[in-house]
Amino acid sequence: MSTQGIDQLLGELRAVSALATNKPATPVAGQESVSGVDFSDVLGSALKDVNSLQQASQSLQKKFELGDETVNLHDVMISLQKASLSFQTMVQVRNKLVSAYQEVMNTQI
Repeated sequence: MSTQGIDQLLGELRAVSALATNKPATPVAGQESVSGVDFSDVLGSALKDVNSLQQASQSLQKKFELGDETVNLHDVMISLQKASLSFQTMVQVRNKLVSAYQEVMNTQI
């Protein structure tokens, strides 16, 4: 069984994780020490970002509905689309995580 594909996938995951935390990616060379990045922290941060986008969007929408002249329709629509896109992305990430979990659980040893 070849582990080249697994090593490549792990390297890509580490690079994405490093980008998410604004840290430089560490090169993969055999066994390396585990970096200080916790997956649950990255996922929690992403969920908080999605939540803040949705709250900001709702706030702009409410201001527009109440007739605030400083808020225009374009800003409201753009914020709604950003919130929707971030939520859809998070749902797809969740679906991939569930799919990967189910695949691991169905693996016969």
